[in-house]
Amino acid sequence: MAIISSNIGDNDFSSYKKELRLVDSKIIPEEKRNNNLNLARPTNFREFIGQEQLKSSLRIAIDASIYREEPLEHTLLYGQPGLGKTTLAFLIANEMNTKCRIASAPAIERTRDIVGLLLGLKEGEVLFIDEIHRLNRLTEELLYSAMEDFRLDLTMGANRGARCRTINLPRFTLIGATTKLASISAPLRDRFGISQKIEFYTNDELKQIIFNFSRSINLNLDDEASENLSRISRGTPRIALRLLRRVRDYAQVVEKTDFISKSLVNKALNSYRIDEKGLDTLDRQYLSLLNLNNSIPTGLDSIAASLGDDSSMLESVVEPYLIQIGFLIRTPRGRLLTDLGKKYIDSKNDNS
Repeated sequence: MAIISSNIGDNDFSSYKKELRLVDSKIIPEEKRNNNLNLARPTNFREFIGQEQLKSSLRIAIDASIYREEPLEHTLLYGQPGLGKTTLAFLIANEMNTKCRIASAPAIERTRDIVGLLLGLKEGEVLFIDEIHRLNRLTEELLYSAMEDFRLDLTMGANRGARCRTINLPRFTLIGATTKLASISAPLRDRFGISQKIEFYTNDELKQIIFNFSRSINLNLDDEASENLSRISRGTPRIALRLLRRVRDYAQVVEKTDFISKSLVNKALNSYRIDEKGLDTLDRQYLSLLNLNNSIPTGLDSIAASLGDDSSMLESVVEPYLIQIGFLIRTPRGRLLTDLGKKYIDSKNDNS
């Protein structure tokens, strides 16, 4: 039974490109192996920076559950990758003084997988399912009675020998995490008593996260350097910490120092071809292609063919940030470069 998994390989594009793309918010193999990632995980709500409204709502729900001596209601966390959904699941379990068992929906391939997970739970424990929108239909339907009535309704045998068997389950809390809320079926979504969106982080919050992590890995980071890193981290802690580790590599190998200044950050990011807006080579190629079309909307498939990339990857990974910073708009006829985006890419072309 596959219980613990990561979301590596969820996309159609290769792991080679994912490793190269430092500003992608997906987990890359290095981060899966890197034990230093645990240093970035807070152990309680006080240490968790940002998401103040979300933490307040969860704090009330947790305290109410503890007061009534019952498990927390099933909770759905949704938002972009790298914002802390898994970390929050661990914190909820920690605040409830119970264990958190982790599963990834793509790894739950057969009905017996989810049955084994549910039967292995103890009273009050938390079951965390990442990318829950990718559960198959049979597995999802088994969860309905498990979530509502804490029981499993199983069919044993076949044809005339078929029998229905009910197994009672301990009262548990299911925490689901997803990057695609609309992909979750309505019956499953309605069974979550708590549904919370995780927002992007402000620059000040990212700056504090970067500063705290730099201390844990023995880096001396000045204020301007942390400000610079936070500004290009796309509102995502995972990207911020990844960029900090790459700057550390550059500082220790090229500059032979553990002191990180603003100028050193700029040199390091320039070596990885990441500019002051946090855009990398693929982002600039995307914008340059649209700029060549002279304000004519361009279809996503045409862009993907020109860049030699997968259209779903461009739509889910590249475009969101370009839209967020006002460089790109989606129209019924295709993608269109904004005046701000055209000014940016023209300035890059002039400097090259």
